[in-house]
Amino acid sequence: MRNRIVAIVGRPNVGKSTLFNRLCRKRSAIVDPTEGITRDRKYELVEWTGKTFFLVDTGGIVMNPTDSISKAVRFQAELAISEADLILFVVDNKVEVTALDMEIGRLLAPHHEKVLIVANKADTAEEEIDGYAFMKLGFGEPQVISATHGRHIGDLLDQIVKRIDLPEQEDLKEDEIRVAIVGKPNVGKSSLLNRLVGEDTAIVDSIPGTTRDSVDSKIRYHGKTIRLIDTAGLRRKKSVRYGVEYFSVMRTIESIDRSEVVVLMIAADEGVTEQDQKIASYAARNYKNIIIVLNKWDLIEKDNKTTGEFVNQIKDSLSFINYAPILFVSALTNLRLRKILDLILEVDAESRRRIPTSQLNDFIEVVIGRFPPSHSSGKHTKIFYCTQPAIQPPTFIFFCNNAKYITKHYRRYLHNQLRERFKFQGVTIKTIFRSREKMKDDK
Repeated sequence: MRNRIVAIVGRPNVGKSTLFNRLCRKRSAIVDPTEGITRDRKYELVEWTGKTFFLVDTGGIVMNPTDSISKAVRFQAELAISEADLILFVVDNKVEVTALDMEIGRLLAPHHEKVLIVANKADTAEEEIDGYAFMKLGFGEPQVISATHGRHIGDLLDQIVKRIDLPEQEDLKEDEIRVAIVGKPNVGKSSLLNRLVGEDTAIVDSIPGTTRDSVDSKIRYHGKTIRLIDTAGLRRKKSVRYGVEYFSVMRTIESIDRSEVVVLMIAADEGVTEQDQKIASYAARNYKNIIIVLNKWDLIEKDNKTTGEFVNQIKDSLSFINYAPILFVSALTNLRLRKILDLILEVDAESRRRIPTSQLNDFIEVVIGRFPPSHSSGKHTKIFYCTQPAIQPPTFIFFCNNAKYITKHYRRYLHNQLRERFKFQGVTIKTIFRSREKMKDDK
């Protein structure tokens, strides 16, 4: 079941951002640790009583905006109203109902069933009675709170999870290979989905951002069930600072989270962009299998060097996933589309592969003999052996005398040597370094 989206809307200066921070219990920040990639989004994943939802902050709504900033804020709020599963209409409990509150109420009226009115700034018990004045807005009894002081925030969260607690959707079956098709807007994700499925299951449009939610389709291929998840594309931050970006990013993250294989689609006529790097980084950090699909290959003028040049450009820009296979396709002409399904099966099989401990210990003896670990402190460091306790993702534990003296560079060296020796094409592998003291604790 996907995470619901809860949007905070209201006029300026009613405490929307304060409420956002209070519900998140931290300042909003989603940071990408991959070198050279930054991320800054105004949304957070909130957990309450075992339920999770995405919370979105919006700017203050003004009616009849004239300047570009006010128009952008209004656009953001209107998207929140249409896209969110629940809307928190925030008003100022210390101020009587204003004309702007009434105007916003009329804007929200067609979405009455998903609006929860929140009377903020009720800092004392005596002030709570004033909140009932906002019942004239037509959204029922308000939740009276103080975001600054944290009063009745738990009650508000109870109401939120109650309102978004919809029936469970179909469970994902264990024998399915779950594949998220992700990428920027207008790279051909929906067209690819339709071609693979063989019918028009997703709306195809040349306008970026047509797909606002995920669309699942199942196909059988060589005796395997593949669940294909089409996702909304990520928009460039400079193009749309608010609004569509929030929702498309969240839908894409959700789809990656519930997938096992990520098909990253890149437009051949545009090349790798910052948004492509962000998607790839998120997928890799969450140990997803990755396939890179360069679409619109039919639009490129080619000679005998073109493919190699494109491969080098992609590997330079996405060096942190240089293990991902690259496929050149055209969703328009059906070029090599079946090869995508072949690669999905191959990568899935790779992610389930186990390496015997005897082979891993032979591997350790060779790579350590070639380049033994060292530390600037001069402390003696020794790796005893390696084992693979898990698959999907393949996980390798290196047992050491003291793991904290295994440097970041040496960890990367062992990780790269593992991949060079055992390949794992398209598979993000996990390496863990465990100290002898930890080994004793485990016993």
